[in-house]
Amino acid sequence: MKHQYVSDMKPGDAVDDVFVLAEKNLAQKKDGDSYLTVALADKTGSIGGVVWDDVERIATAADSGDFVQVTARVTEYRGNLQATVRSMAKCSPESVDPGDFLPVTRHDVDHLFERLVQMTDGLEDPSIQALLRAFWDDRDFVSAFKRAPAAKMMHHAYVGGLLEHCLSMAVLADNMAHHYSGINRDLLLAGAILHDIGKVREFDYHTNIDYSDEGRLVGHIVIGLKMIDEKLADIDGFPEELAVLLKHLVISHHGALEFGSPEPPKTIEALLLHYIDEIDSKVNGVREFMATQDPGEAWTAYHRVLGRHFYKGKTDDDR
Repeated sequence: MKHQYVSDMKPGDAVDDVFVLAEKNLAQKKDGDSYLTVALADKTGSIGGVVWDDVERIATAADSGDFVQVTARVTEYRGNLQATVRSMAKCSPESVDPGDFLPVTRHDVDHLFERLVQMTDGLEDPSIQALLRAFWDDRDFVSAFKRAPAAKMMHHAYVGGLLEHCLSMAVLADNMAHHYSGINRDLLLAGAILHDIGKVREFDYHTNIDYSDEGRLVGHIVIGLKMIDEKLADIDGFPEELAVLLKHLVISHHGALEFGSPEPPKTIEALLLHYIDEIDSKVNGVREFMATQDPGEAWTAYHRVLGRHFYKGKTDDDR
């Protein structure tokens, strides 16, 4: 049974436990000798590691994605924890509990999915309803949709995260469609639900969350458009303009080319969808970050991606 988790590690700890080998890279020092850098992961996070001794044997002992038994010592390097690995050996998948290695949503995914289906059943546009029903009737898709993460690291980066993210966005979209006049509510909700569907294939989430080959080479926007086109091909009489507007929502939801969208939002629905995505992903990402911080501190550590500390508030002892 696993007893040491990444989130509990501190400098000086001796490590002897099973992890997922999330990454490994062989490199050379200035003197020509080889060394190995690795990333070791479990459901609480990941830690970078380095192998200085017996490099060739350890490098060939396991592949990325394997479960590995590791002995190491935790140190600190450039402000981050690092594991100096002394030994590493591949473990049989049957000998470990997968639940120790993949973070999972706190919510019941079946309940989340039921809520999403109920929302789509209440749509008024028969064409959009038919498209969404085509996805819900696809058992393989639904199975993957309930398990897929929404990201590798930044937000909803856990099993069930994609479904949780899409439902949250659909609820926000519904509220905004009622707040602003002239909004195509059904189109906006369909965009909230389908904008990231390509992520069911963009990620590999069997032992750890990482990009699939298709995800790295093509990306979830292109994958998602292909999936939508496949469903549209089986729906007679789907309005051509509606199909284009829906695809525009998928294409533009990142907001700008530098963030991965081939086109910026050019309709009110696309603009709303982009900012709904920003709100939900950022709130979840910051909350998950805060949850990893010292509960006794009023401020978080520096968030390198967002470039700031976050204030959590003073504890009762500090008041």
